[in-house]
Amino acid sequence: MDINAALPLVIRKSKAHGGLARGLHEAAKAIEKHNAHLCVLADDCDQPDYVKLVKALCADHNVKVLRAPSAKILGEWAGLCKIDSEGKARKVVGCSCVVVKDYGEQHEAVEVVQQHKD
Repeated sequence: MDINAALPLVIRKSKAHGGLARGLHEAAKAIEKHNAHLCVLADDCDQPDYVKLVKALCADHNVKVLRAPSAKILGEWAGLCKIDSEGKARKVVGCSCVVVKDYGEQHEAVEVVQQHKD
């Protein structure tokens, strides 16, 4: 399993167990409270101050930062969408940052993400 397959799985499992903080406000609170294990930023975030703030918070609190291809994909992984009858995501809301506070259960994808070097 590679990082591109493991990351969405980790985010979905975390959301299912209530351990996902979505958006800047929730993410910053989770990082400040030392609850964060992992932070995922969208590559296409066009606000440099946003990216700088999240990276600085993660550096101060020793939280690993990984990148997602786009905000729409990260929003879909984080559950910010509707799923239609065929199982496809519709009305996806973009999300520039998510923080994993609780992995839920230990599985192969968590180990792949933890051992990934950025």
